[in-house]
Order: sequence, then C-alpha cells, then structure tokens
Amino acid sequence: MRIETKYFGEVEVNESEIIIFPQGIPGFQGENKFILQSFEEGGLFQILQSTNNIDPAFVVVDPFLFVNDYQFKLDEATIEQLQIKLKEDVRVLAIVTVKEPLTSSTANLQAPVVINTQNNHAKQLISIKSNYLTREAIFQQTSTIEEE
Repeated sequence: MRIETKYFGEVEVNESEIIIFPQGIPGFQGENKFILQSFEEGGLFQILQSTNNIDPAFVVVDPFLFVNDYQFKLDEATIEQLQIKLKEDVRVLAIVTVKEPLTSSTANLQAPVVINTQNNHAKQLISIKSNYLTREAIFQQTSTIEEE
C-alpha cells in the first residue's frame, strides 16, 4: 500500500508494519493506523506517521536512551487491551518536541507510547501520577574543558 508522508513523500508500506491504536491517540481519535519511519539507519529519532493523512506525524524516541531509570506502570486494562503477554514484547516511545538547537528538544515522558511488538497494537499511556513532565529535557547540556 502507498501512503503520503510528511517527511519522506510517497512511500510503499507493508501492511504488516502498521501499528494500530484501537482508541486513537489523544487529540487525534480519528487517527488509529501509523507506521514507524527512521530518519537514518541506526538513528535516534523516528517518525510515527499516520497512514491516513500527512498529519499527524510525530517525532519519537526511545526514552530509555536518555533516562536510564525511566519508569512507568502499565495498568491491567492496558495490558489486556494490547494483549501483552511478556514484558519483552513491549516497545516504548516518547513523543518529541523538536526545537532549535536540537539539544533543547524535549520529550513527553508523562505519556509514553506503548506498543505490543507481537500484534502491533499500541496506546499512548497518559499517566497523571508521574514523576516526569510532558516536556522533559532529554539532552543533558554538558561541556568539558580540556587543559593543555
């Protein structure tokens, strides 16, 4: 199947790669089928692209690459809805707000996207009781001064 994407123009999509959000994504209830597209091989960022329209297309990232002790709780309803059997089958992504410079970009760690990789069912899990922000800084500004 061919779709029009925001960042890559028209692309061919294998239907087995479609990620289904049975309840849509908050704010985009009519959008429930997406694909993941990589900007580059092995790159940090991907695009969660609607298969129905050019928008929405969310920049996403694996939050564990930036926050080593990132934690959230899957409730029983989500486990049942996504038919999750093993924790190894869960993939977690965070929606990124890209800013200039890139190092000032933030990620929504309060509402991760949870994907069951076995059946490609997904949900954006909104956690009201979270230690994280919807715009959490993901790049730590560090600098080192080398002495000569």
